[in-house]
Amino acid sequence: MAAPMLRCFSRGRWCRTPGPPGVLLLGLRESHSGAQGLLAVQKARGLFKEFFPERGTNIELPELFDRGTGNFPQTVYCGFDPTADSLHVGHLLALLGLFHFQRAGHNVIALVGGATARLGDPSGRTKEREALEPERVRSNARALRQGLEAMVANHQQLFANGRTWGSFTVLDNSAWYQKQHLVDFLAAVGGQFRMGTLLSRQSVQTRLKSPEGMSLAEFLYQVLQAYDFYYLFQHYGCRVQLGGSDQLGNILSGYEFIHKLTGEDVFGITVPLITSTTGAKLGKSAGNAVWLNRDKTSPFELYQFFVRQQDDLVERYLKLFTFLPLPEIDHIMQLHDKEPEKRGPQKRLAAEVTKLVHGQEGLDSAKRCTQALYHSSTDALEVMSDQELKELFKEASFSELVLDPGTSVLDTCRKANAIPDGPRGYRMITEGGVSINHRQVTNPETVLVVGQHILKNGLSLLKIGKRNFYIIKWLQL
Repeated sequence: MAAPMLRCFSRGRWCRTPGPPGVLLLGLRESHSGAQGLLAVQKARGLFKEFFPERGTNIELPELFDRGTGNFPQTVYCGFDPTADSLHVGHLLALLGLFHFQRAGHNVIALVGGATARLGDPSGRTKEREALEPERVRSNARALRQGLEAMVANHQQLFANGRTWGSFTVLDNSAWYQKQHLVDFLAAVGGQFRMGTLLSRQSVQTRLKSPEGMSLAEFLYQVLQAYDFYYLFQHYGCRVQLGGSDQLGNILSGYEFIHKLTGEDVFGITVPLITSTTGAKLGKSAGNAVWLNRDKTSPFELYQFFVRQQDDLVERYLKLFTFLPLPEIDHIMQLHDKEPEKRGPQKRLAAEVTKLVHGQEGLDSAKRCTQALYHSSTDALEVMSDQELKELFKEASFSELVLDPGTSVLDTCRKANAIPDGPRGYRMITEGGVSINHRQVTNPETVLVVGQHILKNGLSLLKIGKRNFYIIKWLQL
């Protein structure tokens, strides 16, 4: 069989261009309605990278999303394995892809891999994942579901555009694998897969050539992901799977399995992988994950991650990580060209992402923390919660003290174990090494004053030297 060609959309028609076998590239078109609008606009934004297969037997991929063909709405899914108790920034593009389909009126499914996480996806990995205990996987799956549902609620509440959206459903594949018996499953499903095809996948070839090799559990991962696609096709009418670009082999397995069993057309769409400045994929395994769970990465830290993005990346990230229209992004970048020192695009990017992940309260918290840390704002400190202070000053010691009458700066420092006993600790204060709530104090005998040394929220931020922070919560004020 001759190698398939890439097909692109040009001036209202499909054309063929040379390219990788079986992968479809959509041409660019600015229309936001119709078949080409949804796919081509996201291609223009850089969110959709590859499309498979190059053509269907009975229907083309763009026709699925055309309101005039009777195929509307469609169902699209993406899987997320609970190998940790939180998603991270590397998962955001797949989620944004689902949200864009939902906003266009289609139904989407986020599939938590409560079963497949037990095997471990070998895609993009040089060695096998550490095995997780069943209860750990179940706990992670519950946490991922809660995180996904919170983000869906933020999206619905804060990013509505006045249009009718499709549904967003969160499922767990352990629900159907728990009902399967091993021998029955292998007999029914295993015979539909050819070893040569499975062995040819790049993820498999890479691992087989590595010193560690590949376990049977990892090898069968693509079979289970293919079955997930089939199950969702059968029970939810799902015809499109979304995934990172490292998932293309697994998506192909699902396409081949469904087409072989049913003769029906299904499709895959990939989104690009987000990498660090060194080119490493962002994620838990690489040790550079920026988490979406507040307990692991605070709203302030998430906000600052995007504020710190380089100028040569920020326009691309605005297109990938936000719902802002392309003309608005162009305008933001034009203003940036005139006043780059204001870092307007980075701040807007950080605000949009933080609001989606943590809601308006999370964004407000991130801004308060930014003002308190980088602008020495006492006003910001006064309205910060205990949690925010602990998030902002993660290494800080936290103490609860009773405010006795006549408590001095020296008393406070010693009770908080912030300075050594004796003359040396005394000198640290007199020599200007101590500040309370961003204000330097040099008299050890100064009595604490509510409203100055003790903020309205009953907290004091004590700093010793340049980097040592102590948070004091005062009792019985």
